Amino acid sequence: MSTFRPKAAVIAGVGPGSGAAIARKLAKERCAVGLIARSTDYLGQLSAELQATKSPVAWAKADVSDPKEIKSAFEQLRQALGPIDLLVFHASAAGPFGQRLLSIDPKDFTRSWAIGTLGGLLCAQAVVPEMLEKRAGAILFTGATSSVRGASISFSSSKFALRGLAQSLARELWPQGIHVAHIVIDAVIGDAGTADAPPGPEALLDPDAMAEAYWQLAIQDRSAWTLELDLRPFGEKFFE
Repeated sequence: MSTFRPKAAVIAGVGPGSGAAIARKLAKERCAVGLIARSTDYLGQLSAELQATKSPVAWAKADVSDPKEIKSAFEQLRQALGPIDLLVFHASAAGPFGQRLLSIDPKDFTRSWAIGTLGGLLCAQAVVPEMLEKRAGAILFTGATSSVRGASISFSSSKFALRGLAQSLARELWPQGIHVAHIVIDAVIGDAGTADAPPGPEALLDPDAMAEAYWQLAIQDRSAWTLELDLRPFGEKFFE
């Protein structure tokens, strides 16, 4: 039976909601937590909250699509937290959504891919060498419904590509003891406690429940690893 339990994790693309919930869960499990985002104000706020758990916390400001910034960010976090053995890639470009083909600006399209797909590659490259040395580690990629069915052209195509990246890395890294998994998120993410709220007109995902699912993936026994996990609330109307 595998006994892997991450000691130091980095969440790339952390923000309010599910990213923050994952960070809190990791800190609760006594895992050192590194945070990467473009907003220093929020990084400082969340770090201060997590420090109350007495788990080591560090943050670095970086654009996940910039190789130099990502290299610097991971070096900074590694110095503060030690070797990184869990990566949660949680970044994606926030639109523009709903654009029709002829109205798409190539710059927006390229930016969506740079953040959502290239960012995943760069972050994986930053952590895999030390995972290979120990033949242990986990990389979790956050996807969306758009990972498996087209919706918004720029966003969907980058999410499709991220899913392909995750599957390709799994083929290479699973035999080396590194668990790579892709999580499909199919619903609007509500506030903490959503799971206990009365049913409303729209099915919502509870970010704390999501964080628990991420943690279980991270510590999953290697005899029964999950490649892809689909998270959706019980009231979801499939594909409507």
